[in-house]
Amino acid sequence: MSPIRIGTRGSTLALWQAHWVEAELQRHGFATQIVEIGTSGDRNERQPIADLGVEGVFTKEIQRALLDGVIDIAVHSLKDLPTDNVAGLEFAASPKRGPYRDALVSGKATSLEKLPDGSRIGTGSIRRKAQLLNLYGERFQIVDIRGNVETRMKKLDTGDSVTGRIAPYDAIILAEAGLIRLGLSERITAFLEPPRFLPAIGQGAIGIEIRADDTEALRSAIDCLNNPPTYGAVTAERSLLRTLCGGCLAPIAALAVVKTSTARITLDASVLSSDGTQRLDASQNIPIRIAAKKNIIRDVAEKLGRDVADELLAAGADKLLRSQVKSG
Repeated sequence: MSPIRIGTRGSTLALWQAHWVEAELQRHGFATQIVEIGTSGDRNERQPIADLGVEGVFTKEIQRALLDGVIDIAVHSLKDLPTDNVAGLEFAASPKRGPYRDALVSGKATSLEKLPDGSRIGTGSIRRKAQLLNLYGERFQIVDIRGNVETRMKKLDTGDSVTGRIAPYDAIILAEAGLIRLGLSERITAFLEPPRFLPAIGQGAIGIEIRADDTEALRSAIDCLNNPPTYGAVTAERSLLRTLCGGCLAPIAALAVVKTSTARITLDASVLSSDGTQRLDASQNIPIRIAAKKNIIRDVAEKLGRDVADELLAAGADKLLRSQVKSG
């Protein structure tokens, strides 16, 4: 079998993920090659993500390379991967999930509650902004911030060279997983705990795509990376998002957790207005057999995602999401 060509973004965090996948494949006896691919999201670090106008700004170019045969597998931060399937591609595996919480990084206070009124909190996420506004109202100034993890940390510490502001942020919010994977766990000030503050769909998880018509040999290689509880959890979250017809930029938050001791999967989800004034919550749990075949786990998890989404839609989530599309 030829070396498995692993497609990835070139950011430090993306490369960490790709090299982790590479090490696991090599541990199972497969030869590998890392292929870095530039994305539109990486090339434009100044404009807010929501203003770029399209989904998949961190994935489309990698998916094109996969379809064109330039790479054999695509490694994504799963929260960046749109839930609508690309013709010819398949979400094939998700290794064991890392930490999924959001984390506060600040030199000014040890928690959000202890930050002074009017503090400037940096985030590039509509979801995080909506939850902050929902929980704290107008107490803080929520300010956009772009760039990879290292760039955002530098902006927090020394200021923004683009705007010329010195230390424009009193705190920033980042994913716990990214900070830990980059060796920055000591910078975490506090954790934003679910279900009060829910993460993005797929946060902390790695997603691996292959071509739908790929060989059984490649599928077998990728199967060795898949973690059934993680695969079930993220499949439920992605099914919820797909049913709500919400892109990865919508203020939708969710977390699915599989408890192997009870053989059940729980999905908590929220849909918010962008200004945080409205929030709809839903939660359900059902049995799941993690030892079952992948397609059976997928079917059970997808049904849970649809059921929780339907509960939110019945409570008015469709009107809430439509109103935000119109206002945007």
